[in-house]
Amino acid sequence: MERSGILAEERRDLILDMLDQRGSVSVSELHRRLNVSRETIRRDITKLAEDNKLRKTHGGALSKDSSEPALAERLEVNRDGKQAIGAMAADMIPDGCSVIIDSGSTTLCLAESLVNHTELTVYTNDIQIASVLMGRNGHQIFLIGGELGSNDGATMGPDTVAMLDNYYTDYAFIGVSAMSSHPWITEYSRAASDIHRMMLSHSKNAILLADQTKFNRVAPVRLANADRASVVITDKAPDEAIQQTISNLKIDLRIA
Repeated sequence: MERSGILAEERRDLILDMLDQRGSVSVSELHRRLNVSRETIRRDITKLAEDNKLRKTHGGALSKDSSEPALAERLEVNRDGKQAIGAMAADMIPDGCSVIIDSGSTTLCLAESLVNHTELTVYTNDIQIASVLMGRNGHQIFLIGGELGSNDGATMGPDTVAMLDNYYTDYAFIGVSAMSSHPWITEYSRAASDIHRMMLSHSKNAILLADQTKFNRVAPVRLANADRASVVITDKAPDEAIQQTISNLKIDLRIA
């Protein structure tokens, strides 16, 4: 039975308010919060999408400006948490091994924690990560080619995936864009999903890195083989629903 005393316009305003605060929301959560049917919620989301007020996704909605922020902006958000994640991830890496390091602010913190490691073979699609590690302690650095993104100094696209397909490493460290009670881990673009899928499948040990700002967000694109990861490292325990998603994927949760 639908919640009495609330008009469709009020309900849709509440949906937009939640998106303004969080960037994303699921049909299931709106169903619980607003006490109306899932079909009503889906109709609301469809109407708001038609009015160009949000972006409709599988199982929910994104705010109109919901996208991956520029690297400089991301570096200033929860820096301490990302550095703690980077330090824990670095402790997993023995000297002399081979590593794929994804682009991003948390993985950049990982690279900064690796400066005293020795003789690593590193494959990365991130110019800044390559710069941090090159010329140090016998490291061998491979910068994965492809089209450079406009806001983060990282390569993406089919050429990046094709080059990465030539390698297989001991470890891969991949930054997560969005985690929620949704059964999928999601990405903001197909290009990011494609390269992360390759990183997951071309390493013996795949580790996901996700600071607390990635919780309770749903992005438009599914990360198809997230269950190949063995560990996810974060800086704060997520809520029970997200922990259940991680458990269902059979991934070990570690808190830095």
